[in-house]
Amino acid sequence: MADLTPTPASLPAAATPSPEPPRRRGLWLDAARPKTLPAAIAPVLVGVALAAEQGAFHALAAACALLGAVLIQIGTNFSNDAEDFVRGADTEARKGPLRATAAGLVTPGQMRAAAAVAFGLAFASGIYLIVRGGWPILALGLAAIASGYAYTKGRYALAYTGLADLFVLVFFGPVAVAGTFYVQALTLPLWVPVAGLGPGFLATAILLANNVRDVEEDRAADKRTLVVRFGRPVGVRLYNACISGAVVVPASLYLVARAHPGILAASVLAALLGRRLTRTLSTTSDPAVLNPLLGKTAGLLFLYSAVFALGWVLT
Repeated sequence: MADLTPTPASLPAAATPSPEPPRRRGLWLDAARPKTLPAAIAPVLVGVALAAEQGAFHALAAACALLGAVLIQIGTNFSNDAEDFVRGADTEARKGPLRATAAGLVTPGQMRAAAAVAFGLAFASGIYLIVRGGWPILALGLAAIASGYAYTKGRYALAYTGLADLFVLVFFGPVAVAGTFYVQALTLPLWVPVAGLGPGFLATAILLANNVRDVEEDRAADKRTLVVRFGRPVGVRLYNACISGAVVVPASLYLVARAHPGILAASVLAALLGRRLTRTLSTTSDPAVLNPLLGKTAGLLFLYSAVFALGWVLT
Protein backbone atom coordinates (compact mmCIF):
# COMPACT_ATOMS: atom_id res chain seq x y z
CA MET A 1 0.00 0.00 0.00
CA ALA A 2 1.37 3.37 -0.94
CA ASP A 3 2.52 5.62 1.86
CA LEU A 4 0.08 8.51 1.89
CA THR A 5 1.85 10.43 4.67
CA PRO A 6 2.18 13.93 3.36
CA THR A 7 5.69 15.14 2.75
CA PRO A 8 6.79 18.75 2.90
CA ALA A 9 6.90 18.83 -0.89
CA SER A 10 3.30 17.61 -1.19
CA LEU A 11 1.88 20.12 1.28
CA PRO A 12 0.39 23.30 -0.12
CA ALA A 13 2.77 26.17 0.20
CA ALA A 14 1.91 28.50 3.05
CA ALA A 15 1.04 31.95 1.98
CA THR A 16 4.05 34.20 2.41
CA PRO A 17 3.05 37.33 4.26
CA SER A 18 3.74 40.42 2.24
CA PRO A 19 6.39 42.64 3.75
CA GLU A 20 5.12 45.47 5.82
CA PRO A 21 5.32 48.85 4.16
CA PRO A 22 8.13 51.05 5.43
CA ARG A 23 7.24 52.97 8.54
CA ARG A 24 6.66 56.64 7.78
CA ARG A 25 6.18 57.78 11.33
CA GLY A 26 8.73 60.48 11.95
CA LEU A 27 10.07 60.13 8.41
CA TRP A 28 10.53 63.82 7.72
CA LEU A 29 11.76 64.54 11.21
CA ASP A 30 14.45 61.90 10.81
CA ALA A 31 15.32 63.18 7.33
CA ALA A 32 15.77 66.66 8.78
CA ARG A 33 18.53 65.16 10.99
CA PRO A 34 17.79 66.95 14.28
CA LYS A 35 21.23 66.06 15.65
CA THR A 36 22.82 68.33 13.05
CA LEU A 37 20.71 71.37 13.93
CA PRO A 38 23.01 72.61 16.72
CA ALA A 39 25.41 73.50 13.91
CA ALA A 40 22.81 76.02 12.68
CA ILE A 41 21.64 77.22 16.10
CA ALA A 42 25.03 77.68 17.79
CA PRO A 43 26.47 80.52 15.66
CA VAL A 44 23.18 82.42 15.85
CA LEU A 45 23.35 82.13 19.64
CA VAL A 46 26.85 83.61 19.61
CA GLY A 47 25.84 86.41 17.23
CA VAL A 48 22.87 87.32 19.42
CA ALA A 49 25.08 87.46 22.52
CA LEU A 50 27.63 89.69 20.80
CA ALA A 51 24.89 92.09 19.69
CA ALA A 52 23.20 92.07 23.10
CA GLU A 53 26.42 93.02 24.86
CA GLN A 54 26.69 96.01 22.51
CA GLY A 55 23.13 97.06 23.37
CA ALA A 56 21.94 96.15 19.86
CA PHE A 57 19.74 93.12 20.55
CA HIS A 58 16.75 93.01 18.19
CA ALA A 59 14.31 90.21 19.02
CA LEU A 60 12.54 89.95 15.65
CA ALA A 61 15.76 90.07 13.64
CA ALA A 62 17.33 87.45 15.90
CA ALA A 63 14.30 85.17 15.59
CA CYS A 64 14.25 85.46 11.80
CA ALA A 65 17.98 84.75 11.63
CA LEU A 66 17.55 81.64 13.77
CA LEU A 67 14.60 80.36 11.74
CA GLY A 68 16.39 80.96 8.46
CA ALA A 69 19.54 79.20 9.64
CA VAL A 70 17.62 76.13 10.81
CA LEU A 71 15.59 75.93 7.59
CA ILE A 72 18.72 76.20 5.42
CA GLN A 73 20.27 73.37 7.43
CA ILE A 74 17.16 71.23 6.98
CA GLY A 75 17.02 72.00 3.27
CA THR A 76 20.67 71.04 2.91
CA ASN A 77 20.01 67.77 4.75
CA PHE A 78 17.04 66.95 2.49
CA SER A 79 19.06 67.72 -0.64
CA ASN A 80 21.96 65.64 0.66
CA ASP A 81 19.62 62.72 1.35
CA ALA A 82 18.46 62.68 -2.28
CA GLU A 83 21.76 63.42 -4.02
CA ASP A 84 23.90 60.97 -2.03
CA PHE A 85 21.45 58.22 -2.99
CA VAL A 86 21.47 59.21 -6.67
CA ARG A 87 25.28 59.30 -6.70
CA GLY A 88 25.54 55.90 -4.99
CA ALA A 89 27.10 57.16 -1.77
CA ASP A 90 24.21 55.93 0.40
CA THR A 91 23.72 52.16 0.09
CA GLU A 92 22.53 49.27 2.25
CA ALA A 93 26.11 48.99 3.53
CA ARG A 94 25.89 52.45 5.07
CA LYS A 95 27.35 52.62 8.59
CA GLY A 96 25.45 55.71 9.63
CA PRO A 97 21.76 56.20 10.40
CA LEU A 98 19.12 55.17 7.86
CA ARG A 99 18.57 57.65 5.03
CA ALA A 100 15.01 58.00 3.79
CA THR A 101 15.73 58.01 0.04
CA ALA A 102 18.20 55.13 0.19
CA ALA A 103 15.70 53.12 2.25
CA GLY A 104 13.00 53.62 -0.37
CA LEU A 105 10.76 55.58 1.98
CA VAL A 106 10.58 58.48 -0.47
CA THR A 107 11.72 59.06 -4.04
CA PRO A 108 14.59 61.39 -4.92
CA GLY A 109 12.03 63.71 -6.51
CA GLN A 110 10.00 63.91 -3.32
CA MET A 111 13.09 64.62 -1.24
CA ARG A 112 14.24 67.30 -3.68
CA ALA A 113 10.80 68.89 -3.48
CA ALA A 114 11.06 68.91 0.33
CA ALA A 115 14.46 70.60 0.05
CA ALA A 116 12.99 73.25 -2.23
CA VAL A 117 10.20 73.91 0.29
CA ALA A 118 12.69 74.25 3.16
CA PHE A 119 14.91 76.62 1.17
CA GLY A 120 11.85 78.60 0.07
CA LEU A 121 10.69 79.00 3.66
CA ALA A 122 14.21 80.04 4.63
CA PHE A 123 14.13 82.78 2.01
CA ALA A 124 10.68 83.88 3.19
CA SER A 125 11.90 84.10 6.78
CA GLY A 126 14.71 86.33 5.56
CA ILE A 127 12.56 88.90 3.76
CA TYR A 128 12.31 91.05 6.88
CA LEU A 129 16.08 90.77 7.32
CA ILE A 130 16.63 91.88 3.71
CA VAL A 131 14.38 94.90 4.26
CA ARG A 132 16.26 95.70 7.44
CA GLY A 133 19.82 94.93 6.36
CA GLY A 134 19.75 95.61 2.61
CA TRP A 135 21.58 93.95 -0.25
CA PRO A 136 24.38 92.40 1.87
CA ILE A 137 21.79 90.21 3.61
CA LEU A 138 20.16 89.32 0.27
CA ALA A 139 23.56 88.28 -1.10
CA LEU A 140 24.37 86.33 2.04
CA GLY A 141 21.03 84.50 2.03
CA LEU A 142 21.25 83.57 -1.64
CA ALA A 143 24.84 82.38 -1.20
CA ALA A 144 23.83 80.22 1.77
CA ILE A 145 20.95 78.62 -0.14
CA ALA A 146 23.08 78.09 -3.25
CA SER A 147 25.79 76.47 -1.12
CA GLY A 148 23.19 74.23 0.50
CA TYR A 149 22.25 72.94 -2.94
CA ALA A 150 25.87 72.75 -4.09
CA TYR A 151 26.85 70.69 -1.05
CA THR A 152 26.03 67.40 -2.80
CA LYS A 153 24.40 68.52 -6.08
CA GLY A 154 26.10 69.31 -9.36
CA ARG A 155 29.28 68.33 -11.14
CA TYR A 156 31.49 70.10 -8.60
CA ALA A 157 29.50 69.31 -5.47
CA LEU A 158 31.32 70.54 -2.39
CA ALA A 159 31.10 67.24 -0.53
CA TYR A 160 32.52 65.35 -3.52
CA THR A 161 35.50 67.63 -4.16
CA GLY A 162 36.88 68.02 -0.64
CA LEU A 163 35.58 71.59 -0.26
CA ALA A 164 32.78 70.84 2.19
CA ASP A 165 35.01 71.33 5.23
CA LEU A 166 35.92 74.85 4.15
CA PHE A 167 32.26 75.60 3.39
CA VAL A 168 31.17 74.46 6.86
CA LEU A 169 33.95 76.38 8.62
CA VAL A 170 33.07 79.63 6.84
CA PHE A 171 29.27 79.49 6.67
CA PHE A 172 28.63 77.88 10.06
CA GLY A 173 31.21 80.10 11.73
CA PRO A 174 32.19 83.66 10.77
CA VAL A 175 29.42 84.16 8.18
CA ALA A 176 26.58 82.98 10.43
CA VAL A 177 27.82 84.89 13.48
CA ALA A 178 28.55 88.04 11.49
CA GLY A 179 25.21 87.87 9.68
CA THR A 180 23.30 87.46 12.93
CA PHE A 181 25.16 90.37 14.50
CA TYR A 182 24.71 92.62 11.46
CA VAL A 183 20.94 92.20 11.11
CA GLN A 184 20.61 93.43 14.69
CA ALA A 185 23.32 96.08 15.00
CA LEU A 186 23.45 97.14 11.31
CA THR A 187 27.22 97.45 11.68
CA LEU A 188 30.03 94.88 11.70
CA PRO A 189 33.21 95.24 13.78
CA LEU A 190 36.09 93.02 12.60
CA TRP A 191 36.22 91.09 15.85
CA VAL A 192 32.73 89.63 15.28
CA PRO A 193 33.66 87.16 12.49
CA VAL A 194 36.78 86.26 14.49
CA ALA A 195 34.53 85.18 17.36
CA GLY A 196 32.59 83.11 14.82
CA LEU A 197 35.61 80.91 14.16
CA GLY A 198 34.97 79.00 17.41
CA PRO A 199 31.60 77.49 16.43
CA GLY A 200 32.87 77.17 12.86
CA PHE A 201 35.71 74.92 13.97
CA LEU A 202 33.39 72.66 15.96
CA ALA A 203 30.83 72.47 13.14
CA THR A 204 33.68 71.33 10.87
CA ALA A 205 34.62 68.73 13.49
CA ILE A 206 31.12 67.23 13.16
CA LEU A 207 31.65 66.84 9.41
CA LEU A 208 35.12 65.35 9.89
CA ALA A 209 33.81 62.77 12.37
CA ASN A 210 31.15 61.81 9.83
CA ASN A 211 33.71 61.49 7.04
CA VAL A 212 36.13 59.46 9.16
CA ARG A 213 33.32 57.00 9.87
CA ASP A 214 32.25 56.83 6.21
CA VAL A 215 35.69 56.83 4.58
CA GLU A 216 35.40 53.40 2.93
CA GLU A 217 31.88 53.99 1.59
CA ASP A 218 32.87 57.43 0.34
CA ARG A 219 35.93 56.05 -1.41
CA ALA A 220 33.82 53.42 -3.16
CA ALA A 221 31.37 56.12 -4.32
CA ASP A 222 34.22 58.40 -5.48
CA LYS A 223 33.21 60.97 -2.87
CA ARG A 224 36.55 62.75 -2.54
CA THR A 225 36.33 64.13 0.97
CA LEU A 226 39.52 65.29 2.65
CA VAL A 227 39.54 62.02 4.60
CA VAL A 228 39.32 60.01 1.37
CA ARG A 229 42.02 62.13 -0.28
CA PHE A 230 44.53 62.04 2.56
CA GLY A 231 43.53 59.09 4.73
CA ARG A 232 41.84 58.37 8.03
CA PRO A 233 44.79 59.45 10.25
CA VAL A 234 44.77 62.88 8.60
CA GLY A 235 41.03 63.11 9.21
CA VAL A 236 41.56 62.42 12.91
CA ARG A 237 44.32 65.03 13.07
CA LEU A 238 42.09 67.59 11.36
CA TYR A 239 39.35 66.81 13.88
CA ASN A 240 41.81 67.44 16.69
CA ALA A 241 42.96 70.65 14.99
CA CYS A 242 39.37 71.90 14.90
CA ILE A 243 38.95 71.16 18.60
CA SER A 244 42.21 73.01 19.27
CA GLY A 245 41.03 75.94 17.17
CA ALA A 246 37.86 76.18 19.24
CA VAL A 247 40.02 76.25 22.38
CA VAL A 248 42.25 79.03 21.04
CA VAL A 249 39.53 81.46 19.82
CA PRO A 250 38.05 82.53 23.20
CA ALA A 251 41.49 82.61 24.80
CA SER A 252 42.83 84.82 22.02
CA LEU A 253 39.87 87.20 22.20
CA TYR A 254 40.36 87.56 25.95
CA LEU A 255 44.11 88.15 25.66
CA VAL A 256 43.62 90.84 23.02
CA ALA A 257 40.63 92.62 24.58
CA ARG A 258 41.36 91.94 28.25
CA ALA A 259 37.60 91.69 28.72
CA HIS A 260 34.88 89.06 29.09
CA PRO A 261 36.91 86.52 31.10
CA GLY A 262 33.88 84.22 31.28
CA ILE A 263 34.48 83.14 27.68
CA LEU A 264 37.56 81.25 28.88
CA ALA A 265 35.16 78.65 30.25
CA ALA A 266 34.35 77.77 26.63
CA SER A 267 38.04 77.11 26.00
CA VAL A 268 38.22 74.83 29.04
CA LEU A 269 35.06 72.98 27.98
CA ALA A 270 36.36 72.38 24.46
CA ALA A 271 39.74 71.23 25.77
CA LEU A 272 38.36 68.74 28.28
CA LEU A 273 35.51 67.23 26.25
CA GLY A 274 37.29 67.53 22.91
CA ARG A 275 40.25 65.53 24.15
CA ARG A 276 38.00 62.60 25.04
CA LEU A 277 36.17 62.76 21.71
CA THR A 278 39.43 62.86 19.75
CA ARG A 279 40.73 59.83 21.63
CA THR A 280 37.58 57.89 20.77
CA LEU A 281 37.75 58.86 17.08
CA SER A 282 41.39 57.84 16.85
CA THR A 283 41.02 54.42 18.49
CA THR A 284 37.95 52.83 16.90
CA SER A 285 36.21 52.32 13.57
CA ASP A 286 33.12 50.77 15.14
CA PRO A 287 29.98 52.53 13.82
CA ALA A 288 28.21 51.75 17.10
CA VAL A 289 30.74 54.04 18.77
CA LEU A 290 31.25 56.60 16.01
CA ASN A 291 27.55 57.28 15.39
CA PRO A 292 27.02 58.62 18.94
CA LEU A 293 30.31 60.53 18.64
CA LEU A 294 28.75 62.74 15.97
CA GLY A 295 25.94 63.62 18.37
CA LYS A 296 28.43 64.27 21.16
CA THR A 297 30.44 66.60 18.93
CA ALA A 298 27.24 68.48 18.06
CA GLY A 299 26.44 68.64 21.77
CA LEU A 300 29.88 70.06 22.46
CA LEU A 301 29.28 72.72 19.78
CA PHE A 302 26.03 73.79 21.40
CA LEU A 303 27.39 73.82 24.97
CA TYR A 304 30.52 75.66 23.85
CA SER A 305 28.48 78.34 22.10
CA ALA A 306 26.09 78.71 25.04
CA VAL A 307 28.97 79.06 27.51
CA PHE A 308 30.74 81.53 25.22
CA ALA A 309 27.55 83.58 24.84
CA LEU A 310 26.89 83.70 28.58
CA GLY A 311 30.52 84.51 29.31
CA TRP A 312 30.49 87.36 26.81
CA VAL A 313 27.27 88.92 28.11
CA LEU A 314 27.71 88.38 31.85
CA THR A 315 31.43 89.10 32.40
